Amino acid sequence: MKNFISTRKGFEASAPDTVFEGLAPDGGLYVPKSVEKSDLPAFANLGEAEEYVLNKFFGDFPEATRKEAVERMLSRFPKDDPTPIVSADGFEILELFHGRTGAFKDVALSMLSVFMREAANGRNVLVLTATSGDTGSAAMQGFAGVDGTQVAVFFPNVGTSRIQRLQMTTPSEKNVHAIAIRGNFDDAQSAVKRIFADKAFNEEAAKAGVALSSANSINTGRLVPQIGYYLLAASKLVEFDVVVPSGNFGNLLAAYYAKMLGAKIGRFVCASNVNDVLARFVKSGVYDPGDKFTITNSPSMDIIRSSNVERLVWLLSGGLEGDIEKACRETARLMNDLDGKGKYELSDAAKARLFADFAGGVATQEETLEEMRRMRNACGYILDPHTAVAVKVARDLGYPKSGKKVVVAATATPYKFPETCLEAFGENLLLTPPDSFKSLEKAPITQTKVVDVDGIDDAVRECF
Repeated sequence: MKNFISTRKGFEASAPDTVFEGLAPDGGLYVPKSVEKSDLPAFANLGEAEEYVLNKFFGDFPEATRKEAVERMLSRFPKDDPTPIVSADGFEILELFHGRTGAFKDVALSMLSVFMREAANGRNVLVLTATSGDTGSAAMQGFAGVDGTQVAVFFPNVGTSRIQRLQMTTPSEKNVHAIAIRGNFDDAQSAVKRIFADKAFNEEAAKAGVALSSANSINTGRLVPQIGYYLLAASKLVEFDVVVPSGNFGNLLAAYYAKMLGAKIGRFVCASNVNDVLARFVKSGVYDPGDKFTITNSPSMDIIRSSNVERLVWLLSGGLEGDIEKACRETARLMNDLDGKGKYELSDAAKARLFADFAGGVATQEETLEEMRRMRNACGYILDPHTAVAVKVARDLGYPKSGKKVVVAATATPYKFPETCLEAFGENLLLTPPDSFKSLEKAPITQTKVVDVDGIDDAVRECF
């Protein structure tokens, strides 16, 4: 079955192909051809919700593979409730951080290695990953020790939290590699996407017996499993608005797909730090990264070129109506504008669809710290800085509204950001770290490579 299509030229692909390839051959991303909306069943737990999503989108993977992926993920989260919802001062906090690395990426990346192994069908794979802080460690955890795979993670040499860095620089498995770059996330992501699109580079890798793929959210194996926890939230809460601190836009996009499947989600609030490209986009319909970049206290959101926006553009430009040809033509035009002019603007029709569903706002670093203090003083709940951005933006926009519940995606545990928590609270309140964090401070540093941006290609070659 070829149920996926590329966003620019409409290349068809099966789910295994999209996982194995990562980036589509036209430089775009893979999206489901269509999404069938229906009355959703009541999900008793995350496993049921994930099995439903995987059956919908990854039905051409064997059932045994889908079940193995879900079981592997569940084994790495608390058994009673992997993604609990906690009520805190008027908001429903969807805690997505109870996996091994303390970030929402653990849900999908715990499954991706299972899908990648099946899709590779015996081929050796080098998984390239750009990270602003969380994806890298989750990818390393997800693929550590998996036969036939190597993982190369590229992260900013300056900007990640100390815990994020330790999570990437202490793993000792021989198939995982973390490489710091003298640059930012966008530099790393651009290099990785360029390498995927470079036919000569891929041929060079093939001669070395390696195929290249990705663990970033450009990969459908990252996007699809993230839909599951929003469907489970819909079973628990029935109807709600959702607020997500957004970096590469995949998590918020997963919520949008949940609505397309039938979840009763009203508005989608995109919360940004001062790297506010996404917030400006959902408010104006103009995507303009510019050249302003700031290292902040919410480092996983320090991104100004967010890949998954292209998937939303495809949906807004015809994909929602099933006009695939129009969606691809318009998406290709806009991505060409981004490359040539440095920005693009949606059509009036696409803007109308965007504004109907999305809202956006920004929280500064000072406002982030203040929101962390405010929430703790109000109800004793400790937010990590990314989730604090989301709560601050939601408050500024007047949520909750009309009595409707508001789900805030808590994308990371505060234990990943002890320095910021100490700055916010003036005392150490992080007294019971997760078991997976306790040994980090004493673990030897095993990953020490640092390269310039123009050295990324050679660093990849060293992993062949």
